[in-house]
Amino acid sequence: MNKTKKTTKKKKHTSGMFKKYPRWAWWALTAFVIGLYVWVFNVFFVGPFGFRWKALYGDAKYPEGYEIRGIDISHYQHDIDWEELRGAMIMKCPVRFIMIKATEGSTRLDPKFNDNFANAKDYGYIRGAYHFWSNKSSARDQAAFFLKKVHLQDGDLPPVLDVEHKPQNLSTEEFQREILTWLHIVEDKYHVKPIIYTYYKFKTAYLGTPVFDDYPYWIAHYYVDKVEYAGEWKFWQHTDAGKLPGIKGYVDINLYNGSFYDLKQLCIGAKD
Repeated sequence: MNKTKKTTKKKKHTSGMFKKYPRWAWWALTAFVIGLYVWVFNVFFVGPFGFRWKALYGDAKYPEGYEIRGIDISHYQHDIDWEELRGAMIMKCPVRFIMIKATEGSTRLDPKFNDNFANAKDYGYIRGAYHFWSNKSSARDQAAFFLKKVHLQDGDLPPVLDVEHKPQNLSTEEFQREILTWLHIVEDKYHVKPIIYTYYKFKTAYLGTPVFDDYPYWIAHYYVDKVEYAGEWKFWQHTDAGKLPGIKGYVDINLYNGSFYDLKQLCIGAKD
């Protein structure tokens, strides 16, 4: 009985609180909350990743006029059926190259890297390995960790630095020096210019100085008919919503801006 009385009192209090303000005030508050949610979601989720936001830009597009196609994979693709993937075609073109996530920061190895890296070679793909840049550790530590875990060979693509975020506590010049430190350390090991992966607005804003134009550029720009970046680029990641046999779920689809001969010439050891 006591519990029932307490509940009744609470209901009366809540009901009175709603009657205290007119209905239009509650509608205005609801609209404000919804608007705030949309703004926060756009700023923190859509804005930084607008180049890959499927919900806004629709289904995957496959640009025409390019013959050399490829994919990039990580543990997010889970267990790949390599026998099924062997016969996959993209716009009537075979998959020629596969970029594979290797490391992140100075401590994280992608759990599928070793298997994916070995299988890519066994099944005849031109393979590459990429490092995901972290703002939580130094460039030297990240480069050392990448070189410890990744052992590229002749015929592999140059090492790749995936950089998508600039730390707020560094100026653009300081950030660029950090990126160049990683690039120089890795270049000294393999004697090839590493590939820089990022989206085109980030490249323009933070890596637009001439020194970065010496590095092959892998551009991420989704749901457009052509690349809007005015500079030179080698690879274009044009969708993260690709579907291929042997891979459950979505996979990133890429293309190479050149011939198959050019792609092989880009690889480690090709110009020795």
